[in-house]
Amino acid sequence: MTSISLPTRGQVERSLSQKVLALYRSNLGHQPSKVQCHISDGKIMIILEDSITKPEQVLVEQGQQDLAEKVHDDLDKAICPELKALIEEIVGVQVIDVLTDAKFDTGRTGTIAVLEDAPQFRDSQSQRRPKDSEDTLNDAE
Repeated sequence: MTSISLPTRGQVERSLSQKVLALYRSNLGHQPSKVQCHISDGKIMIILEDSITKPEQVLVEQGQQDLAEKVHDDLDKAICPELKALIEEIVGVQVIDVLTDAKFDTGRTGTIAVLEDAPQFRDSQSQRRPKDSEDTLNDAE
């Protein structure tokens, strides 16, 4: 009965994506064009599209790639505690490590949050139906 009150994996991933987008907007004054979150085996992968801020872009355009990377790393470190707290609040599991890297040529940032345990989810309706159908087919054989 408790599993019914649990969110589905998709609901948690959507919530995380929205909250991460809001975090970047409020803390950096920059909104990535897209945020995707995927949860798998006690890890959360976060991919941000167009994540490079205007000041970082200006530095790259001026040939200051190293400085742009340092600025980006420092910004990541500055928001990391809030990102960890946000993830822990949404998934209900402690974050034990956060790994992040950015590609200035594509404008993407990837973050992996390593969790202490895999979060608990309930199956979505779409996940249950095929399994039920498969069970029915197996039973008929």
